[in-house]
Amino acid sequence: MFRKTTFFFVLFIVSCYNVFAQTTVVKGVVSDAKTHKELPYVTVFVSGANIGTSTDEKGNYYLSFEGKASSEIKVSYIGYASALVKIVVGSTQVIDIALRPDTRQLNEIVIKPKRTRYRNKDNPAVELIKEVIAHKSVNRTAQTQYVSFEKYEKIQFALSNSPEKLKKNFLVRKYGFIASSLDTVSVEGKALLPLFLQETLSDNYQRNDPAKTKSVIKAEQKVTFDPSVIDNNGITSYVKHICQDVDVYDNDINLLTNRFLSPVADLAPTFYRFYIVDTQIIAGHKVVQLAFGPRNTTDMLFQGIMFVALDNNYAIQNINLKVSKHINLNWVRSLDLHQEFNLEKSGSYHVEKSEIRADFGITKGGESGIYAKRSMSVKGYNIAPIPDSVFNGPDIEYAANAKKQDSAYWSVNRHDSLTRAEKTVYTNMDSLQHSASFKRIMNVGMLLFAGYTKASPYVEIGPVNTFYSFNPVEGFRLRIGGRTTPLLSKRLYGEAYVAYGFKDERWKYYLGGIYSFHNRSIYEFPVSMISANFQRDTKIPGQELQFVQEDNVLLSIKRGVNDKWLYNDIYNVNFLQEFRNHISIRLGYKNWQQSSAGGLHYVNDISPEPIASITTSELSAEFRWAPREEFYQGKLYRVPMPNQYPIFSFRAIAGVKGLLGGEYNYQNFSANIYKRVYLSQLGYTDIVLEGGYIRGKLPYPLLDIHRANQTYSYQLQSYNLMNFLEFVSDHYASLNLDHCFNGFFLNKMPLVKKLKFREFISLKMLYGGVRDENLPANSPDLLKFPTDERGNTTTYTLDKQPYIEGSIGVGNILKFFRVDLIRRFAYLNHPNVTEYGVRARFKFDF
Repeated sequence: MFRKTTFFFVLFIVSCYNVFAQTTVVKGVVSDAKTHKELPYVTVFVSGANIGTSTDEKGNYYLSFEGKASSEIKVSYIGYASALVKIVVGSTQVIDIALRPDTRQLNEIVIKPKRTRYRNKDNPAVELIKEVIAHKSVNRTAQTQYVSFEKYEKIQFALSNSPEKLKKNFLVRKYGFIASSLDTVSVEGKALLPLFLQETLSDNYQRNDPAKTKSVIKAEQKVTFDPSVIDNNGITSYVKHICQDVDVYDNDINLLTNRFLSPVADLAPTFYRFYIVDTQIIAGHKVVQLAFGPRNTTDMLFQGIMFVALDNNYAIQNINLKVSKHINLNWVRSLDLHQEFNLEKSGSYHVEKSEIRADFGITKGGESGIYAKRSMSVKGYNIAPIPDSVFNGPDIEYAANAKKQDSAYWSVNRHDSLTRAEKTVYTNMDSLQHSASFKRIMNVGMLLFAGYTKASPYVEIGPVNTFYSFNPVEGFRLRIGGRTTPLLSKRLYGEAYVAYGFKDERWKYYLGGIYSFHNRSIYEFPVSMISANFQRDTKIPGQELQFVQEDNVLLSIKRGVNDKWLYNDIYNVNFLQEFRNHISIRLGYKNWQQSSAGGLHYVNDISPEPIASITTSELSAEFRWAPREEFYQGKLYRVPMPNQYPIFSFRAIAGVKGLLGGEYNYQNFSANIYKRVYLSQLGYTDIVLEGGYIRGKLPYPLLDIHRANQTYSYQLQSYNLMNFLEFVSDHYASLNLDHCFNGFFLNKMPLVKKLKFREFISLKMLYGGVRDENLPANSPDLLKFPTDERGNTTTYTLDKQPYIEGSIGVGNILKFFRVDLIRRFAYLNHPNVTEYGVRARFKFDF
């Protein structure tokens, strides 16, 4: 009897769960009942609830919600009579809706800009949004002194395509077991194959004054890929970077590395059109449904609907945002943001649920692509005071067992249940990665995108783009190299390469080792390590490249005369300590013997013979602070993800004469500040301020040789029309400005706007000089400045005027390329210089 009772009780509970937790999907087309034309931007929402959406440009709508709700949806549009349509809760249904024009509304309300000009003046919708804007400071969470809450976050990535094509996908056909992960419900007309899933449960604490945040991760689980191929932490950082936490009350909303103007920004009435659609009673509160859309569909703006409470605070209860397909946004077919706000006893609202969904593809109209979703929910919202001790330590902390929680824990504590497809993604992806054939596929991907291939589980060979190159000194150059992986040791790492130049007939090589004080990969932040290496190789004085090797075959072609090189023997010992607050300290020792090569000769007025070499012995210390820095850790470099926070660095070097052959005493100080400034609809500006000072009497190779560029690629931190070794200084200051308008002007030009180009302007200024004691003309023992084959001096100081170059550019050409027309404004009388030049660079961006 007890067993039967238990059985029926469980059956009853499960049945109830299926009723209240099931998903309701309603989709279809909204059209004009008379003309049968599709109606764009029609609002469709569940009666008596803050659940809704709007139709796209072709009148299509898609509404999905979970749990118990009304069995009616309401469809509203300016100039048309609203329609109430019955739906079946808990099922998927297609309902096409025809709206009839409302003659009374047509006579009273502006419907289409083509018929009657839209005006802000005497517009009740504009007056309402102005009240919302005026009350932003009252309604935003940041105004509360203390806030604590539990947050559940879920990040997903999936392959997307039509159901028929996705079933024929290579992965599905070859690895049949992952077919159980196919999701045909979440996105209308598409099937999803989940590839990545991460869940995080955390306790969060915020203090307004002084500002401080703290997050304690209680539980985290995610799909992990082979760390030798993919930076798993970098995936999470990148998704959070492109789908950042959104505060709709901010003037700008940062999504997909772009700034969108919020519909409640201070300037929103200037850029948006607003329409009052309907007024209803929700949970006993009078709410206005406000529709909005961009005045110019190519600007970085949203369209959608919001529900505004008609009370003294004019708070947003619910908002749905989507972007127009006409905006200058790469690789994105659709982007949607939905937020729900909860009313507290104090009378204020806070975000209770937030969801960002994006569909990526190579072409706008294609079917195959990548689907991404980041959702968040909040529980236990509390504004009680928080002890100061809670904020001690790093901003993000992990509980000891955060990554060890089992499925039972997650079943009880996650805020929302997983779908059938999501439940299988952890096990399916783990099985997939243990497949030998899939490992081979990943290795090919690593070779193509990272430049390394595995010789064994313990050694990888690369980077492949350095295997072949050529230059005037070495001629045809071959190189082969490799390094160990964390599978060999998580504390000890080795790296080496050997190269040979067929013109100078010299061998070059590098041998280095790293010891990690943490028992984890040296590529995992924060790093604590000591390294030692020796390098015998060539170098161009004044060439400092970012995120690329100097012997890259793609940079072998250079303009002008490029015959002044160095042979180097360099011993390096470095200690690096990074902290979670993104402060890092580097201490180092460097012994550098440099010899002239090619057309470069070390001569002075005392010695009848050229100087064979110069040897320096240096001690260095570097401090770097990059608050809230985000990056993707690649195989060779950390690729930064710029945000609004500055980056500071300071370096001090002391040359010690007599230490292991060092020939000079000197001190070299330098500082650098980087900052990205966002200008809303006008794009953003990258600003770099740099300065340096060298104390001591030194030959020119030991002064600051300013960064030059004689390749045909556009380099952001180099002077693109300056020749190698053209300018040296013992004190200098520089300013580098690079501004992207993000297509603000070109997007408004007929025909041109279809190309989705983006405008760039840049300005680079360098002021410096050399003190009298370091000028070869004043000191016969100093090395003379280099000359060309005709005896003309080719190295100069900046005493007369600053070096200035500027450029205008067009970016996003074929979605990848930027081309700049550069002008040099100073020192045009120097040999082998040009006033104008054209340079190009490759850039991936949204």
